[in-house]
Amino acid sequence: RTQLTEAQAQLEKYKKLVLKEKEKVLSEIEHIEKDNLKHSQKDASGDISSHTFHMADMATDNYDREFSLNMATSEQKILFKIEEVLHKIKDGSYGICEGCEKPISKRRLGAMCYAKLCVGCQEKEESKTKSDL
Repeated sequence: RTQLTEAQAQLEKYKKLVLKEKEKVLSEIEHIEKDNLKHSQKDASGDISSHTFHMADMATDNYDREFSLNMATSEQKILFKIEEVLHKIKDGSYGICEGCEKPISKRRLGAMCYAKLCVGCQEKEESKTKSDL
């Protein structure tokens, strides 16, 4: 009975950590959206002072927009992983490696709450990816 209570307490700790991470990611996405929206509003209002006519400036503006979109995409991928974690916490499968089905270390989950693989399986996955290149 004590063991179960300890496991539940640990799971609740991870859930809080995951929800905190979700809040952080949502805040980042909101910040990126606001920055892009501000830029779009200037364009839509016809404010030509924000328009750049120099090719290098235009390239920088395009790079900044593309960089922001990539950041938003990356944050949304993390958000998706977090949603998967919340589902796993609910169904009781959180903290189990999807590769070897052994428990993922508490240290790893504390550092990366949405880890799907233990360190060993993650290393195998990365080396496989590198050899595919």
